[in-house]
Amino acid sequence: MAGRNKQPLQVIIGNGRSKHLTKDEMKKRQKHEEKMRGPTENIEIPSYLTAAQKKEFTEIAEKLVALEIFSELDVDLARYLDSKHQYLQLVKDIRKIKPTETVEQENGKKITIVNDDYPKLQRTKNTLFNECRSAAADLGLTITSRLKLVIPSPSTVEGKSEAQKRFKCI
Repeated sequence: MAGRNKQPLQVIIGNGRSKHLTKDEMKKRQKHEEKMRGPTENIEIPSYLTAAQKKEFTEIAEKLVALEIFSELDVDLARYLDSKHQYLQLVKDIRKIKPTETVEQENGKKITIVNDDYPKLQRTKNTLFNECRSAAADLGLTITSRLKLVIPSPSTVEGKSEAQKRFKCI
């Protein structure tokens, strides 16, 4: 059944549309949202990432953990980084290839023909771009996806785990 995406309680309250929820429903929903957030104690950087991708994973994860919208469950960040790096490499390679080629015929006349590989590379580039855009939106890495998020107020946790220290959790 198609419908709207479920919005966090803070978004509903912030938009002034919480009148249809009772206090008990709001408490239950808040507890459920906190439980669904996921732990941040043991965030593992996937081993299949390159050194540069691991560094970028750490940088982005730190920012998302600080916003309290990232947890151990969000390994899609690694898939996003992998797609992004493949996309960037493909863009570099496409720039080296011309969409057309000039060929000399037997009679000495030069004609311009289409490079058969160029459209295939462009389709691959579009596929990788769409993967990146979709993953970025799901992870809150785009402006529009962040605008849909309501950032919860930082919690005051005295003891920090090793992962929380590494990713600078608040």
